[in-house]
Amino acid sequence: MAVNKSVQLSKAKDEDIEDIDFAAMLEESFKKTEEDSDGVIVDIKGDEVLVNVGKKSEGILNISEITDANGDLMYKVGDTIKVAITGSRGGRPIVSHKKALRKEKVKAFIEAYDPENSGEIDVKIINKNKGGFVAQDANGVEFFLPKTQSGFKNANDVVGKSYKVRVIKVDKDENSIVVSRKKILDDDRKKRKEALANIVDNADVIEGTIKKITTYGMFVDVGGVDGLVHYSEISYKGPVNPSSLYNEGDKVLVKVISYDNEKRHLSLSIKAAMPDPWEEILSDGLEVGDTIKVTVSNIEPYGAFVDLGNDIEGFLHISEISWDKNIKNPKDHISEGQEIDVEVIEIDAKGHRLRVSLKNLLPKPFDEFKAKFKEGDVVKGVVTTVTNFGAFIRIDCVEGLLHNEDASWDRNDKCKDMFKPGDEVEVKIIKIDNAEQKISLSLKDLKQSPVQEFANKFNVGDIVKGTIRDIKDFGVFVELGDNVDALIRKEDLGSVDVQSLKIGDEIEAAIAFIDEKKNRIRLSIRRLAKQKEREVLNEINDNDKVTLGDIIKEQLQ
Repeated sequence: MAVNKSVQLSKAKDEDIEDIDFAAMLEESFKKTEEDSDGVIVDIKGDEVLVNVGKKSEGILNISEITDANGDLMYKVGDTIKVAITGSRGGRPIVSHKKALRKEKVKAFIEAYDPENSGEIDVKIINKNKGGFVAQDANGVEFFLPKTQSGFKNANDVVGKSYKVRVIKVDKDENSIVVSRKKILDDDRKKRKEALANIVDNADVIEGTIKKITTYGMFVDVGGVDGLVHYSEISYKGPVNPSSLYNEGDKVLVKVISYDNEKRHLSLSIKAAMPDPWEEILSDGLEVGDTIKVTVSNIEPYGAFVDLGNDIEGFLHISEISWDKNIKNPKDHISEGQEIDVEVIEIDAKGHRLRVSLKNLLPKPFDEFKAKFKEGDVVKGVVTTVTNFGAFIRIDCVEGLLHNEDASWDRNDKCKDMFKPGDEVEVKIIKIDNAEQKISLSLKDLKQSPVQEFANKFNVGDIVKGTIRDIKDFGVFVELGDNVDALIRKEDLGSVDVQSLKIGDEIEAAIAFIDEKKNRIRLSIRRLAKQKEREVLNEINDNDKVTLGDIIKEQLQ
């Protein structure tokens, strides 16, 4: 088996632990602060709690430190609480109640700690820093796990996960506890190697001679007694055809696995006489995420079997061969006898199952897409799938989603009525979601919106008529025709009672707002009423207007 990684193991003796400089590591996780003290809550202002800690000015405590899960205060003004001074701001101490409680838990653990009866502890990684990791047990006690004692090959995704550790150092002065996961891993690895050595050196491994080969196995002579090696006991790969591997008269090593005294039936195993390759995988430290070199041994329509070179086969599913979801035949990408690098994605030693991936070692199409395109680009693609909610369109080697609402300005149009697989379409990239690796597309953004066409004909202040399409608590939606909708907000209804309106009614209002970019129009009945009042006043003023000439003419008469 070829494993493409470098595994370095450092074996430190127990007495060498004291030589490790934990001080620098501990500095990141357990900053030495002033002594813990009792503080009296003197005032609560907004998010700040003022605490008398015996200094020139009150300490500042965030209110979240003294509220429960429901947001209720656990203490009131005048209460005494434990606090730890963690810093200062503007000459005023910054204090923490929760940190003081955590330090008390650590102190209690140290006082009760007995090195002679210390065992493994279950902890969860809650934080990491330059020196290592901060872990916490079920009782809330915090421990420091140095990076050199973690045993993590990939420390990027360990926060939030639980592990077993062993205490290797307690420091009463620093009020800190140092733990190691590596010690446990080293001990487990040593035990596995000893167990494997016992299996290899077992005395009941004996040499036999193949006397007869059948479809269900082979009869082997071991010291004048025939025993059956079932075809499932020949190879760790699984059931095999014995005639393809052996001939009658061949010498083989076997191990006794059972004996039926009544039937005088001796069962032998060839694979049991050899080191278990699955145990070898465990002892070699093969893990999910490792890259190994394999040989393609057999190709099926649903995938391929790959040989690791140590009597173990892994399975390469068709979906793990290429990032192309439309791959039809594995033989279009790989061939039997080909040597390839793959990534281990599942190891089940007990079930003798190992799954690998080829595509994980290939460039991701999404990354290539991001390097080539950006939001706002107009591109051409091919429709691959049409659904009730939209259509998937292939652009280069990735697929983007054209949602129904982005396909047309007509809300009645659906992608399933507009496209079929294989259609070429020009779309605009409106969103690239890096976290979800999703691409959103738009077709309607390439066309003039109904509101833009409406704005070419109408202006703010124009009076229009429409049909009520929907009535909400916040206002009324009015259809103006040609897929143009407008909103009359509740406050813009004026003297109109919303209870008197119903869907389908015709309604008249003045245009109050047009937003072509966001495709929005607002109408106002209140504005319409004001406009009409202004027109009446203007008309009255025009009729009652008296000029200076009229006055002089009246006096001369």
